[in-house]
Amino acid sequence: MGTSRAVTAFGYTLMCEQSGPRELVTDAQRAEEAGFSFSVMSDHYFPWLVEQGHSPYAWSVLGAVAQVTEHMELMTYVTCPIKRYHPAVVAQKAATTQILSDGRFTLGLGSGENLNEHVVGGGWPPVNTRHERLEEAVDIITALFDGGYVNHRGRHYEVDSAKLWDVPDVRVPIAIAASGARSCRLAGEKADALIAVEPNDRLSKLFDAAGGTGKPRVGQLPVCYDRDRDAAVERAHRQFRWFGGGWKVNSELPGPAAFAGASQYVRPSDVAQSIPCGPDVEDFVEAVRPFVDAGFTHVALVQVGGDHQRSFLDWAQSELLEALAQI
Repeated sequence: MGTSRAVTAFGYTLMCEQSGPRELVTDAQRAEEAGFSFSVMSDHYFPWLVEQGHSPYAWSVLGAVAQVTEHMELMTYVTCPIKRYHPAVVAQKAATTQILSDGRFTLGLGSGENLNEHVVGGGWPPVNTRHERLEEAVDIITALFDGGYVNHRGRHYEVDSAKLWDVPDVRVPIAIAASGARSCRLAGEKADALIAVEPNDRLSKLFDAAGGTGKPRVGQLPVCYDRDRDAAVERAHRQFRWFGGGWKVNSELPGPAAFAGASQYVRPSDVAQSIPCGPDVEDFVEAVRPFVDAGFTHVALVQVGGDHQRSFLDWAQSELLEALAQI
């Protein structure tokens, strides 16, 4: 993902919150066979809702995925380097994953959610502090990718004589998740790509103004394929009703019970309006189209339901990917 593309690439999301580690590795292998050109992986400690039921360690899974795939690009979507992980450790993990994947890995970074970061204690900092920490973390990671020893005494982190001893031949590209002006500026100035979960033209313009012109931008869209549309809507509601809360809410809630409470009045019909559900290819194409029209170079799909990945991947191979390529 180090360079932009004229044609949008379509990817598959390895969602750790809804599948176990073995299943994720198998799904990644099948996604490559189905024709997805890249895969992104969430990096969580908790699922969003109890109904999802999983949350294995993403980096162990990535190492295994790198060994069972050959050409599909890989990416964290996203890793938070501000609390649960020290940025020096993130740099080491990313470099190792890049070596294991033969240069196919992109490090996606963001300011995180209370849901995952609270587990190490110390409270959840306000959003301005989180952005400060993310920017400082990016500087540390970048310095370690440059090679040599790194010493750092900053406002939020210290690094004492750190050095990456296994450095990949291909430098790890960095992508940064953005939802506002400050994160767009950081992505434009210091990242190789932008991550955004909605095709917001304002974000793209802010990214371009900060130096992002010509750089890739990576979007993501939840979908729920099933031959039975009613079953798809029910599953999407049961497992993804949290999705409509918006980033300002979702980043602050501390656990699955809080997300359940915050989404208790969300109706199945509400979810069906924002997530394409069922077997109609055209519904999925129309949901993806705004990302393509907004100039996103990469769009990753999230199939809702850990037990429904194989049927989705078979359908994607036989129908969906060909239809998406015509947008």
